[in-house]
Amino acid sequence: MWFAVFGRSTVTRDSIIYKTMTTAKSDTIATRISRRLADRIISGSIEAGAKLRQDHIAEEFGASHVPVREAFRRLEAQGLVVSEPRRGVRVAGFSVEEVREVAEMRAALEVLALRNAAPHLTKAILDQAEDATRAGDRAGDAEAWEKANRAFHRIILAPCGMPRLLKAIDDLHTASARFLFSGWRAEWEAPTDRDHRAILAALRAGEVEAAASVLARHVQWTGHKGQKSSPFPAAARR
Repeated sequence: MWFAVFGRSTVTRDSIIYKTMTTAKSDTIATRISRRLADRIISGSIEAGAKLRQDHIAEEFGASHVPVREAFRRLEAQGLVVSEPRRGVRVAGFSVEEVREVAEMRAALEVLALRNAAPHLTKAILDQAEDATRAGDRAGDAEAWEKANRAFHRIILAPCGMPRLLKAIDDLHTASARFLFSGWRAEWEAPTDRDHRAILAALRAGEVEAAASVLARHVQWTGHKGQKSSPFPAAARR
């Protein structure tokens, strides 16, 4: 066993390993908590303005406050919650302007990803994307459609090999899903995704710019749909 001395503190290899393992475990729990809470917020089962109590969340997941706080930080980075000094954490609302902003950002970033992914898109990858589109056509509710829709976008964009870009796009997808669920909560009708098929047809033909143009229009339609459903007052947005 080796050790190092910094001032009056002694750091051993075992203590470093233990701390690393503990941090990794907390990170795994935080990921699970943040994903479960995100699903509830996106689906609308936790409404805008609702307060998230650290004690209650920790008890539900059988966790300490450390991973819960980390989960809250991740949700805040995704724009799903807001944290205020002395007032705690609550679910964020959204405005028409925010819906439009997310749509514009998604359009720009997804077009960038597609242009870089295009040289690496094989027939097998495009066939997988076709399968995702068919799954969306068969969707019985908004959640199933969004899952298939997100799968389509991930499949055609992942080959870009730009992980930071893909992470940013994924976070924007999370926001878009929430906007869509809000708009479709009262009325649901499975859309036939002609845009997805047009994108695939262009990619199979090697017409990357045509595919990028349809993709941008398709993503901006999400913003148009979401603008019809911003039910939260300004007080719930900040």
